Parts: sequence; structure tokens; C-alpha cells
Amino acid sequence: MDEQQPEYIDVLIYSDDSTTRADVIGAVGRRAARGLPMIRWDETATAAAVQSKVAENDYAFLVLDGEAAKVGGMGLCKELKQEVFNCPPILVLIGRPQDTWLAHWSEADDILAAPLNPRDVQEKIAEIQRKL
Repeated sequence: MDEQQPEYIDVLIYSDDSTTRADVIGAVGRRAARGLPMIRWDETATAAAVQSKVAENDYAFLVLDGEAAKVGGMGLCKELKQEVFNCPPILVLIGRPQDTWLAHWSEADDILAAPLNPRDVQEKIAEIQRKL
């Protein structure tokens, strides 16, 4: 492992659906790939909690559920990208490939369309980590 690379990174995952959060975390586990730092997952189910936690913590990146009720991850992504100085990279989970254009509008750094394949989730998270 590179001397500059941290042992752990903190990642915030937002979804009002605990199953979605569990699916993403279960697909990746504590480490996305060999040679990458371990992940400390911070789960939240509300947009208000995301905004508060992003203001108070230093996350390596965020995973936002674009299908979350009340405040979807795409709208939240757009808001964070416009309002948070040095906003961490954001992966947005979309419900269908046709929503790709909306995810791009939200300024998401990357997207992943449902259905969530565990291997795709793990590879996407590892790809994001390698870019950090």
C-alpha cells in the first residue's frame, strides 16, 4: 500500500430505503478492492442528515439514492455540488438508465443504474476510490 494512502476512508451513503443501503454496503464490504483503503460507512436516511453530516465531516465520497422519497439523491446532489466548497465526489444510484440525463444535470461524478449488480457496485466504488 502507498505510504500516502490512508488506512480508512469515510463514505456517506444516503437512502430512505435501508435495503438499498444494505445492498450497496453488502456488495462492497469493508474494502472495495485489494490495495485500497478500508471503508467506514456512514448511513443516513434523510436529506437533512446528509447536509448536516457533509458540513461536519470529511467524507472521501458520497453515495446518494436518486430514488429516495421526499428528497431524491439527484436533487440533493445538485444542491451539494452548488453549495459545498470542495464537495466530495458523488455517486448517484438511478432507478433506470433513462434517468442518466437527469443524473448528469445533478452534476453527479458517476452513476449506477438499477438493478444493482453487486459486482458492478463493487467495481464502481473501487473506480471512484482509485481516482481520489
